[in-house]
Amino acid sequence: MKNTIAERIYDFLKDFPPFNALDEGQLMTICEQVKIGYYDLGDYVFQKEDDLHDAFYVVKDGAVGIFREGDVLVDECDEGDIFGLRALIRQSAYQLSAKAIEESIVYAISSDLLEAYITSNIDANKFIMASFASNTLNPYLDREIGRPYSLEGEFNQQTGHLAYLQNVGFKKNPVTCPEDTNIMTAATTMTEKKVGSIIITNNDKPRGIITDKDLRTKIATGKSSISDMVTQIMSSPVITIPENISIAEAQITMLRNKITHLCITKDGTNDSVLVGVMSEHDIVVAQSNNPSYLIKEVKRAETASKLHEVRQKSQGLMQRYLDQHIPVSLVSKIISAINEAICQKVIELSIDEMGQQPPTVFSWLSLGSQGRGEQLLLTDQDNALVFGDVSPEHQEKTKTYFLAFAQLVTEKFNVVGFEFCPAQMMASNPKWCLSLTEWKNQFNDWITKPDEDKIMLSTIFFDYDRVYGDANLVDQMSGSIFQSIDNYGIFLNFLALNAIKNPPPLSFFRQFLVESSGEHKDLFDIKSRAMMPLVDAARLLVLSNGIKEHNNTIKRFEVLAGLEPQNKDLYNACIDAFKILLRFRTVEGLKHNDSGRFIDLKSLSKANRLKLKGCFGSIKDIQELIKVRFKLAQIM
Repeated sequence: MKNTIAERIYDFLKDFPPFNALDEGQLMTICEQVKIGYYDLGDYVFQKEDDLHDAFYVVKDGAVGIFREGDVLVDECDEGDIFGLRALIRQSAYQLSAKAIEESIVYAISSDLLEAYITSNIDANKFIMASFASNTLNPYLDREIGRPYSLEGEFNQQTGHLAYLQNVGFKKNPVTCPEDTNIMTAATTMTEKKVGSIIITNNDKPRGIITDKDLRTKIATGKSSISDMVTQIMSSPVITIPENISIAEAQITMLRNKITHLCITKDGTNDSVLVGVMSEHDIVVAQSNNPSYLIKEVKRAETASKLHEVRQKSQGLMQRYLDQHIPVSLVSKIISAINEAICQKVIELSIDEMGQQPPTVFSWLSLGSQGRGEQLLLTDQDNALVFGDVSPEHQEKTKTYFLAFAQLVTEKFNVVGFEFCPAQMMASNPKWCLSLTEWKNQFNDWITKPDEDKIMLSTIFFDYDRVYGDANLVDQMSGSIFQSIDNYGIFLNFLALNAIKNPPPLSFFRQFLVESSGEHKDLFDIKSRAMMPLVDAARLLVLSNGIKEHNNTIKRFEVLAGLEPQNKDLYNACIDAFKILLRFRTVEGLKHNDSGRFIDLKSLSKANRLKLKGCFGSIKDIQELIKVRFKLAQIM
């Protein structure tokens, strides 16, 4: 007899982590033993210092508040949220109280079931650990708990030749036929489907394969009749591989077996369900879409349109890397290298188009996220140009040349896919195409006479990276910045105030702060509310330490961790948080074909919302460090 109550509980729990990580049988076993409780408004599920219950709880309907001493609400659990788990795992009395703040129905799940089915499941247990990490008072006590998601599922080996380690794309839903099909029917199907192979299956498992070559060598030569069964000419047994095989492994398998097609099955054996087919052509395509090949294409390109094609391919490459969980920091380096090669080629093409060589040395600078090596998605361009000092009589002519040159460059960037900056933060703007002395004077003015606009410009222009031209010019620019800061140290306090202007993006009730009006109403701005606080903090702290070699946010925190061992755990937590946020933004941007900046939180799973929340503790902690270090309490 069916247990309809258990089935209803199952239908509810299966959509929420960690239960969605369990198989059907495991979850049904839990659901059959769930106890259901009804709580009226104000009823306690448990109170502080109560003896431990032999269960943890899941909110089915309503809402349960978590309160600390003094009836202070610290969290609000709604549909699908878990509570009471920390004390159960810690095996000690409750340190907080849980009280219904609405009429509520709550499921109680015993500790025996927790141990038997949830903590023993890798994915389910990972969610539990993340729950702890996002709420713990000291997330740095245990680095395995404090860093639950930064390396989750990421490719964590010595990458070597990454192009050969990446997975090969393969054709899903391959063309198949049963064993009792005649060759004419199979050949007709191959022609209609425009494929070069057909898999012979039995109960969805591969038993043989026929390729175009078989039709040429076995049918066209008269060795077999077109009316014979496919089993007469098929190659059997087939060579099978799992879905996640690398290019190198696929090539080796084909070479060893002297074949041109591989069958992809669920578990990699020929006694498993067929899911796809891979050909030599698929490997050739995969090899023509790796970083080395794309860089070569950039060097061969003669037009901006051709460079646009390369940039589009790099987006596809990035998507595959993210799908394969290759570390986002490595993906960022690869895409940045491709972007830099494209920039250099655009500049070379533009110099040729000018018809004459530059009148003096110059450097082209990438700014903002591209300057930091963090521009994974196609966003608008931010750049500047510095040229060597010339005599006053040649100044106007020199600047006219570089402005015309910069116009050509920015136009080509636009063709490549980097849109014109709406704020005109581009080298084609006379304000950002300056001589070395003009840049030094500009930076000195921003530092010694700071206001809101100048601080904002500093946060953009201090993250520059030379992508082309004279390195000495850039070294002199950087030197002038640090000299001005040394002479006017209070500038760092202004920069520090800017770095804490966006606090962790959670409301009092730990709800995400979203946009309240405008085009992006009710969406979460992951850039300004979560990523930029970490970017600003890293920039401020390396400037205060006199470090000018690194612009990348992750690298800056790594260097800081080496300089300040006492804060190493905090800086590592910031690195983890930034990796998570960068991956989130990139994945969302690729999904919606936009910058990924504004996220619809309703589209995220509860586990992914938890991941995001887990990042915000690092923002809070790094901002607290900044407040203390720069004595902001005396200024605010």
